[in-house]
Amino acid sequence: MGEGELRVGRNSNPGFTNVMKETFTEVRNLISLAGPHAGIAAVPLCGSAEVCILVDLLIELAIYSDFVQEHLAPASYIKIPTDIDAYRKGCKFLPKLNNEIYKNSTYKERFSSLENLVLIKFEKDDILVPKETLGLDIFQMVLGNTVLPAQQTTLYTEDWIGLKTLDEAGKVKFVSVSGHLEISYSEMKKYILPYLVENANVQARLSESSHSWSWSGHQTQTQTLKLYASH
Repeated sequence: MGEGELRVGRNSNPGFTNVMKETFTEVRNLISLAGPHAGIAAVPLCGSAEVCILVDLLIELAIYSDFVQEHLAPASYIKIPTDIDAYRKGCKFLPKLNNEIYKNSTYKERFSSLENLVLIKFEKDDILVPKETLGLDIFQMVLGNTVLPAQQTTLYTEDWIGLKTLDEAGKVKFVSVSGHLEISYSEMKKYILPYLVENANVQARLSESSHSWSWSGHQTQTQTLKLYASH
């Protein structure tokens, strides 16, 4: 990775971008698009009724088994609120990422060294359960039928990964946009462009562009970045 990397993560990808930040030292800005960093309480996009029944059965019986953890990608960030002990013992990815078990001081140091953490929530998201796992709420915790605000979670109050440090330093930006996994060009210019391009003159030129383009979940991170590079 080059000096001063910026990472843009979409949907489940922000978990990966968090890993990149906690593992490497050169990431300065992290932009999360609909990232379920606090985990989800159900498997998204289970598909047909038959598939949903099978998935529900797996969740009930063995979501934290080695087999399911290795073969069902969303299982790595499924956090069943009524079975936190099993989650912490069996989930292979999220508990480690969020310093829920062992407190890795290096992870916290590197994450809290971000210059900007931009959390973008899609108001019409119908995939992630609960929807509040997005934006600022990516670190919220589900307790029964209620959602515990991020600032009231132990992850935040004890500052396990440095989120509280970033927030109190004014480095966390909370953004809410309409739609689901679709962001307009004007919203990109307003909420993402300033962190992609630091040069003020380039920012101004791109902001004045009449380019009518929108990004959706079917397009890749690379395509998004190429849009700006091509101007």
